[in-house]
Order: sequence, then C-alpha cells, then structure tokens
Amino acid sequence: MVATARESIFKGSKSFAAASLLFDRRTRERAWLLYGWCRACDDLADGQDHGHELQAVTDAPERLAKITAFTQAALAGQWIGDPAFDGFRIVAAETRLPPRFARDLVAGFALDAEDWRPRNEEDLYLYCYHVAGVVGCMMAVVMGVPPEDEDTLDRACDLGMAFQLANIARDVAEDARGGRCYLPADWLAELGIPADDLLNPARRDQLAVLGRRLAERATRFEESAMGGTPALSFRSAWAVIAAARIYGQIAREVAARGPAAWDARVSTSGLDKLRFIAAAARDASGRERWRNIPRDVPWTRPR
Repeated sequence: MVATARESIFKGSKSFAAASLLFDRRTRERAWLLYGWCRACDDLADGQDHGHELQAVTDAPERLAKITAFTQAALAGQWIGDPAFDGFRIVAAETRLPPRFARDLVAGFALDAEDWRPRNEEDLYLYCYHVAGVVGCMMAVVMGVPPEDEDTLDRACDLGMAFQLANIARDVAEDARGGRCYLPADWLAELGIPADDLLNPARRDQLAVLGRRLAERATRFEESAMGGTPALSFRSAWAVIAAARIYGQIAREVAARGPAAWDARVSTSGLDKLRFIAAAARDASGRERWRNIPRDVPWTRPR
C-alpha cells in the first residue's frame, strides 16, 4: 500500500512529492497514504487520472456514494480491498484522525457532484476548506499534532486554503473547459465577466485582476500558516515550509503573468524546488520567530 501511495503522489503532484521526502520515514509514509486516499477520491469524483484531464461525469451521485461508503468503511476499520482506502484505514487508526475531517472532505466532493458554484468570497473559502483546508488539518494530525490542538490545526488549515486558492487561480481555464467555475459570482459580476465566457481571450485582462486577487488571498493564508510550524518537529516543519514556498510560487507566478497566466500551465521548476527546499531548512531552524504571529486571514474553519 505504501508503494502504491508513493507512486500516486509522485505521479499526481511533483511539488508535494518533493516536500514529502523531507519528513522522517514514518511521517512520510503516513503522508503518502493520506495523499493516496485523497487522490483516489478526487480522481473518482472527477473522472481524472491523478488530477489530470478533468472530465465531465454523468454518474456523479453514484461516484459520490462509492467514495462515501468506502470512506465510512475505512473509518470503521473494515478491509476494503482497494489500496487507497485500505491505506487510509491504517493511517486513520494509527493517528487517531478525527472522523469529522474525512467527512468534511467528502462533503467537498458532494459540492462538485452538485455542480455547486460560489456566490461570494465566503462561499469560496468554505469550498476551499472542504477540498483542501481540512486536508491540512489531517496532515497536521499525521505529523503528530494532537487532534485537540485547535490553534495549530487552524494554521494547518490555512496552508491548505493557500494551496487551493493557488490551484483555483492556476486552473481557471482548465476548469472552464471542464464546465466548472470556482470564481465567486459576485467577483465576476463586479468585472462584468459572464461565467460561461471565461475562455474568451477578450476577458483576459479582467481575469488577470481576479488571478491577482486570488494570489493575494493565498499569500495571506500561507503567511498565517507559518504560525503553526513551531508546534512541529524540525523535519515536519521543513517539509511544510518547503511545500508552502513551492506551491506559493504558483500563485505568485499567476499574478506575475497577468493576462498570460493561462497560456500555459503554471508550474515550479526542479531548480526552483531545490532552492525553496534549501531556504526552508533555514526557516525551519528559526521557526520559533513565528510562534506568536497573528492570524491575519479573512476566514476561520468551522468547528
């Protein structure tokens, strides 16, 4: 199962895969197992292969029912016969993972199954929580944060929020081709952009405004997340900071490219990943400076 999960993360996300190598062995393998489950659920919900080539699915309710049933069985300690869900069963039991976190993630897949779209910024954040912020909470537990440490879990959630906001900024065009839009309706109305016209080249200057807005929000969540690193071991903090910087670069690059942000998929080069990993080691050594930084973010997860 660990080998399958390792293959999944290296195929599905080179950024997360690179950062995961910085964990100690036990944490790394648990992180891979958690990722493997998240990836399997996401691919099943979207008809994708490791997060690539989003497709419109015609049997979304059936797919969601399968995700829900397999996840519930795994949380109950049952053997599923699927490596991703059986791996999740192991990591959930070993880490005392709160079942509500897994259910909150499945609720995010339900939103997509309903072709849900955010009306406003609050809706956007709630969606980001359900599909990524709660994964940050689960990763914190995998790294040894007690499930009762709500303050550190808030910071972990912030990092997941930053990642998802970067994803949304990067994938505007890809999502539109798949029939989806995660830009709040009131943001689109503010700039006079019809939700069904995002791919129109004439809209690029307006979309660039929203790309920069998403990047700014992502940066705020990323900076807040650093306040949780003093609660982690050095190696876990190193991995978290590296992932934050590697993924944060995606949002910053979207903002920097402006109207050209969706001409080609934004990614972080191998050389840049190495540079961020090296810098993260120094930051992890000095992480105590972040212990009391305020949470200057526009949203807090539900409890």
